[in-house]
Amino acid sequence: MPRSIRDADVSHDLRKAIHRTGYYPEVVADGVFSAAGGEEVLSYFVHHETTFDHEEVRRHLTALLLTPTRLVIAHTDEHPGDDLLPEPYTSTTTEAVTLTSIRTVVVTRMVANPTKGVAPPAEAVLTIGWGGVGRIDLEPAGCSDPSCDADHGYTGTLAGDDYTLRVSAAAEGADSVAGLLAFAEALSARTRG
Repeated sequence: MPRSIRDADVSHDLRKAIHRTGYYPEVVADGVFSAAGGEEVLSYFVHHETTFDHEEVRRHLTALLLTPTRLVIAHTDEHPGDDLLPEPYTSTTTEAVTLTSIRTVVVTRMVANPTKGVAPPAEAVLTIGWGGVGRIDLEPAGCSDPSCDADHGYTGTLAGDDYTLRVSAAAEGADSVAGLLAFAEALSARTRG
């Protein structure tokens, strides 16, 4: 269960959470703590997921860290081997974003049977935007005249979508949903203007 900024440095608990997944814990911890750069860990969330890619089963792990100055995202994938590296291998990608760069923290909670009152969310989605990745959806522009054949150019929407993580109680358990929401709360508290 993730701990938050109310506690002292939670690095030890983060290391234990990574080891509990059983997913290359030494490799993952090395990448995560290297990206933290020696900063105190205020809050974290560890998400271990299995995916099915054609006829292969692949696992991957994402660790989100909140330090006093940065959001650190570490993602580790496993690979079966290829022409470059013939033996199975992992790849760990990390990104550190300054808290002052974060523009949005969007949290979506899905609650089943809302007519029965407040219940723990069945799913949660955390989307964090800092302007590193943008998505533009374009479509031809038009006018209300059905006989008009003029070129009106394009219209569209530009949306920031740097990082999104979805967790479901049915797949990962209710504790995982609660953990993601606790991390989102800690992140929101540190990024408010």
